[in-house]
Amino acid sequence: MFSPSLIVSGLLVAIGVIHLIPALGAWSPTRLQQLYGVAPETPTLLLLLRHRALLFALLGSFLVLSAFRPNLQPLACIAALISMAGFLWMAGAGPHDAAVQRIVRADIVGLVLLALAVLVRTLLIPTHR
Repeated sequence: MFSPSLIVSGLLVAIGVIHLIPALGAWSPTRLQQLYGVAPETPTLLLLLRHRALLFALLGSFLVLSAFRPNLQPLACIAALISMAGFLWMAGAGPHDAAVQRIVRADIVGLVLLALAVLVRTLLIPTHR
């Protein structure tokens, strides 16, 4: 049987990986086009998308780090919640293409994993009650 701490760590690593996948776009305009289904048409748009990818690298790395540093987990969970719920809120305004729908699905999966991590951490790890 897996310990609750190990389950929480595994869930946080999974959420971190979800955030690290788009981070690859920081170094590759081609990867950005594959991820988002659009080619950055101006240098400014390319810069903004690469910066977004860099922020995902930061958040994803922080989530993975928090899997091994329980004292960082509350802050990492709050940051992930704001990122994923914020995107879903912004995307909820209308119909989107397949690339955005893929991101919506990934964020829904991420939020479910996050909810599980928070529940396990809160209910099953005695020091966090």
